[in-house]
Amino acid sequence: MVIVALAVGGWLYSARGAHALTDKDSIVLADFDNKTGDTVFDDALKQALTVQLGQSPFLSIVSDRKVEGTLRLMGQSPAQHVTRDLAQQICIRTGSKAMVLGSIANLGGQYVIGLNAIGCGNGDTLATEQEEAASKPDVLKTLGHAATELRGKLGESLAMVQKFDVPLEATTPSLEALKAYSMGTITGRRNSDVEAIPLYKRAIELDANFAMAYAALGVAYNNLHQASLATENLKKAYELRDRVSEHERYRISALYYHVGTTELEKAIEVYELWSKIYPRDRIPYVNLDPLYSAFGRYDKAAAASEEALRLEPTRNVYGNLAGSYLQLNRLDNAEKVLQEAQKNGFDGLNIRMVQYETCFLRGDTKGMEQQLAWASGRPGEEDLMLSLKSDTEAYYGRLMRAREYSRRAVDLAIRTDSKERAALVQANSGLREAWFGNAQAARHDADAALALAPGRDVKVLVALALAGAGAAEQAKGLLEQLEKTESPNTIMKLYLLPTIRAQIELSKGNPPLGIRELEAATPYELGTPPGSRHPLYPAYLRGLAYMALHNGTAAVVEFQKLIDRPGILMVEPTGALAHLGLARAYVLQRNTAEAEVAYQDFLTLWKDADPDTPILKQAKAEYAKLQ
Repeated sequence: MVIVALAVGGWLYSARGAHALTDKDSIVLADFDNKTGDTVFDDALKQALTVQLGQSPFLSIVSDRKVEGTLRLMGQSPAQHVTRDLAQQICIRTGSKAMVLGSIANLGGQYVIGLNAIGCGNGDTLATEQEEAASKPDVLKTLGHAATELRGKLGESLAMVQKFDVPLEATTPSLEALKAYSMGTITGRRNSDVEAIPLYKRAIELDANFAMAYAALGVAYNNLHQASLATENLKKAYELRDRVSEHERYRISALYYHVGTTELEKAIEVYELWSKIYPRDRIPYVNLDPLYSAFGRYDKAAAASEEALRLEPTRNVYGNLAGSYLQLNRLDNAEKVLQEAQKNGFDGLNIRMVQYETCFLRGDTKGMEQQLAWASGRPGEEDLMLSLKSDTEAYYGRLMRAREYSRRAVDLAIRTDSKERAALVQANSGLREAWFGNAQAARHDADAALALAPGRDVKVLVALALAGAGAAEQAKGLLEQLEKTESPNTIMKLYLLPTIRAQIELSKGNPPLGIRELEAATPYELGTPPGSRHPLYPAYLRGLAYMALHNGTAAVVEFQKLIDRPGILMVEPTGALAHLGLARAYVLQRNTAEAEVAYQDFLTLWKDADPDTPILKQAKAEYAKLQ
């Protein structure tokens, strides 16, 4: 990696001097001036130019998100056509050096494509390129060649241009597919992933080998918590990765390991290399945040998001950074970031969910309700917020209300054709019932979840719920299925599967083997692995196992891990149950004073809990014996 970084540095250095731009400058792309009257060129050619110039580690293109944000600050619609005049204003406001104007005209059946790079401040022409395409199918190829020539004229070294120059038609040779993809990207950015999905699907219908469309579709499904569909599309993108540019290949490979196979070490390696080759690209830093968090490296996660924020503020960057600060128990910093996001006009589900969690940690019930109200009526978002609310109700023992919120979340997810997300909520409800001692309800929810969508993440939660409810053999069957299909998955292999095995062994009355199974999860248990849903769960199970072995001292250590880390657990009901586990562990130690305090902490949290909940009845009876 060091050698590559030094080599890139050398290329950048050789490009400096009397050239128009340096590796510190950024450029703004105006919308194409389409003089042909053919709407297929609208958006598609700008997307194509972005792809072609985006191959360059030397050039830094102001992102569409930043352009739209600047337009808002100027009092313009983010959907405003970016003309030369607007591009110049955006260029100055973003501190950029140049703007690139593109045009296409149809002259006698031939298409004339022009690219002009113009200085923002003085309006001087820095570089220009004009080429002709003999026919409409040749337009993308011709535009790609013109963009490559422009890169050299703007100051990029010949060596770099040659190394990072894959023909544009490798992305897709279809103008129609590129337009659909571009519309999907715009729709996802401005509206929602739900609305973007049909457009990405259309792009794939028009070009079955459109790797980046598969990748975008996979990301959209992942954002909507539909892991199976996300994996399916990212796998297809990965199979087509040899057809794309190096920049696109980094993106596809990283997403494949990150989301598709969950081989997190490989994903981190790709993202870190990507960040060295393209140091001004925010995406590697954005996605490194949750990966570092998976290993409990919260300081590194926050640092990655801080760098991403420096490079370009976005909704997800603000949300990630605030979330990392919460995991570090830096609530003041998290609130400051969320306030800054709001001040700068950034909003969305990611930010709202972190805001909800911040309010939860502050005990701000009104603030949590405000976030719920924001999500009301938003397809693909309301159900996720309702699921968060259901966990919150369960945290306080209000199981009837938790069930109702889960039911509403499931119904909404099904209504938006998100069956896997609905199944996750149902499975999570089943695991919750198992924790609270409602074995029959746990099994019912588990069966309902599998009937909805038996995907990878659903099977994990269902196996845990069934094992927790005493259905060890049924849980073992799901475990065996996951062992066969998910072998490359880092988190599955070293965190989730050992946790399921431990839950099964506890159900069978074999706590020593359960503790042994959890050894593999030790490096991950203080992290927040993606898809695990329940952070610190191995520690919670280990605490239960030590309790079964009457080792109160060891159990105290495990339950204390949960109590000491509210910013990691958030609304997880195990955060409340850990207080009860701690009380019981102190009883085993014959430490009555500490046991009373822990029981009181739990009963205070559950003061409004449903009185007939089995685990609450047990806790009250145990506490009464200490009096």
